[in-house]
Amino acid sequence: MGIPQVAAVTAVVAGVTTIVMGIWAKYPFALAAGLGVSAFVSSTIATTKNLTWPEVMGLVLIAGIVMFVLVLSGLREAVMKAVPTGLKTAIVVGIGLFIAIIGLVNAGFVRRMPDAAHTTVPLQLGQDGKLLGWPTLVFIVGLILTIILVVRKVKGGILIGIVATTLFAMGLQLITNTPSSLKDPSGWSLMIPAVPSQIFSFPDLSLIGKVNLFGAFAHLGIMSALLLTFTILLSVFFDAMGTMTGLASEAGLVDKNKNMKNANRVLLVDAAGSVAGGFGSVSANEIFVESAAGIGEGARTGLASVVTGTLFLLAAFFTPLVSIVPFEAVAPALVIVGFMMASQIRNIDWSDFGIAIPAFLTFILMPFTYSIANGLGAGFIAYVIIRVVQGRAKEVHVLMWGVSVAFVIYFGIGPIQQLLGLH
Repeated sequence: MGIPQVAAVTAVVAGVTTIVMGIWAKYPFALAAGLGVSAFVSSTIATTKNLTWPEVMGLVLIAGIVMFVLVLSGLREAVMKAVPTGLKTAIVVGIGLFIAIIGLVNAGFVRRMPDAAHTTVPLQLGQDGKLLGWPTLVFIVGLILTIILVVRKVKGGILIGIVATTLFAMGLQLITNTPSSLKDPSGWSLMIPAVPSQIFSFPDLSLIGKVNLFGAFAHLGIMSALLLTFTILLSVFFDAMGTMTGLASEAGLVDKNKNMKNANRVLLVDAAGSVAGGFGSVSANEIFVESAAGIGEGARTGLASVVTGTLFLLAAFFTPLVSIVPFEAVAPALVIVGFMMASQIRNIDWSDFGIAIPAFLTFILMPFTYSIANGLGAGFIAYVIIRVVQGRAKEVHVLMWGVSVAFVIYFGIGPIQQLLGLH
């Protein structure tokens, strides 16, 4: 399995599911391989469980099918409606902070300490507390430019900022010949903004269908495989739920209780994306937070998704050309959109601890743990506990009880596996 094959199938699956989202669900949400579940299956399941990639994708595919059934049953939409309005606002804030830190980390402006486990400071500014490298300058220039354009209310300011920053990065690369961060920590985070020698290439889609549906069950045993499938399901279920709630709120596509209009179609497409991603061997596809960049520019209908999906499909044929846009040029847009979403923090009722504390846990744990699902889980559990302590347990929707129990299992999956002798 090579990078060209993964890139090609990722673009094709993302393109098709995003176009369906635009035409059928009519929402400005783009779909692509989910970072949270991808990190979990690659760094946790594939490496620690010694599973092959087709076996891992078999678990992802099963989780996607189960989620699709849950959507058809109406359970997933019912769970979304059961979440209190204050926590839905916290989800928006948390996603804003999450995409902002993604931007800062992708740009190398914020980095993890090399020996974070043995220091009191897990994150730092640049390298050793200093901003180094031409890519960091590109990010700073791009951020300043994007701020100016947004403050001046220039139409398409975020997009103009990305294009202008990319051109600046390409010019700087011609002069400096800066390598990738794989060779130099102060280099480009991944994409090098150099003029490619090749522009067009046919996509290699050989990964589609390379799935071993029940291989993990034979390899690990039924109980262990089921627990891993449950963890994947919960991560995909709530990552996407939190993302779509936050994006819909930012776009103004919710009612007074922050419930999405015509939500079931969005949920069906998202669930189908998980199935398609697993079958395509590129991990579960789900609505991704970077859709906020389009919403920040005014996207409110499915037309935005149709355009984005079409560009995904074109990207499969023009991979060398697409790769000239460095993360450092896109990161400023994520930081600015993160600010826009986080501004909704003012709508949280801070006088009610039953909402305020769960909301706080929700929006700080999303960026700090790099997971939307972790933030949701902590917030939901805290909400139930505090309402019980306050003597207001009757206010807790029965589905919130069920979801909180599911998250207790999710967070305790390690001890549960040890207890069952499956670790």
